Amino acid sequence: MTNTRFETGKKKRGEVLGADYVENTLAKANDFNRPFQEAMTEWCWGFGWGDETIDKKTRSMLNLVMIAALNRMHEWELHLKGAVTNGVSRDEIRACIHQAAIYCGVPTGVECFRIANRVFAEMDKTDT
Repeated sequence: MTNTRFETGKKKRGEVLGADYVENTLAKANDFNRPFQEAMTEWCWGFGWGDETIDKKTRSMLNLVMIAALNRMHEWELHLKGAVTNGVSRDEIRACIHQAAIYCGVPTGVECFRIANRVFAEMDKTDT
């Protein structure tokens, strides 16, 4: 796939989730799921994240709350790491989790804090 929106999406996806992650995900795609990976990269990342109206930090905070609301915790963890990359502070992440817990339920908040604590502990180990 060589269209502009796909290339924009691949770039944006790499900036948020890491170029290695994106390259690995696309390389692992097979005939069955490749069309989905290409469409998602073009649509979500090229169209959505490629729109500069909302800055990356704000978009990351929105995503944390929306993905928590959908209870997609594997994706939440991935976007938590991306949010940190995009400059979202731990205090802002905590506030996002509080917002999700208020509107989506305490179990959602509990799970988000569980994941965030683990991810932050891993990050703190690599920073030392």
